[in-house]
Amino acid sequence: MKILDVLHREAILSDLKSRDKKGVIEELVIPVARIAGINKKEIVRVLMERERLGSTGIGAGIGIPHGKMRNIKSLIVSFGLSRQGVDFESIDGRPANIFFLLVTPENSTGLHLKLLSRISGILKNDPFKERLLNAVDSDEIFSIIKGEDAEF
Repeated sequence: MKILDVLHREAILSDLKSRDKKGVIEELVIPVARIAGINKKEIVRVLMERERLGSTGIGAGIGIPHGKMRNIKSLIVSFGLSRQGVDFESIDGRPANIFFLLVTPENSTGLHLKLLSRISGILKNDPFKERLLNAVDSDEIFSIIKGEDAEF
């Protein structure tokens, strides 16, 4: 599965303003709610419930908040870049700058896990992460992800 199959260009946020975990999730949910036609507050609630089980801040400056919802038809992803970094309660205690948010239908566990694996896999590539961190806008981020996706 390619990331750009589920990440719409309008769901790429190149300069997150929030300074805390909930704020970042709320920002990242805005395009997802619009694309899915679902209430923003409901998506935030599902994602924050998941965060209470354990932080999705996987370390190395990365957060991958994710959750499953009964009333969405297909997997939707958003991307966000925080220039200043956010305390995302990451396992390494470092601030997170790069975020992929995933919302998947409740009955699509295989697809959900496959995409989580794909995203965490490409984010182990330090040059890719550096290119994302240095991107000036969402068009450049889209191109960087597209280039990485092409190698898959």
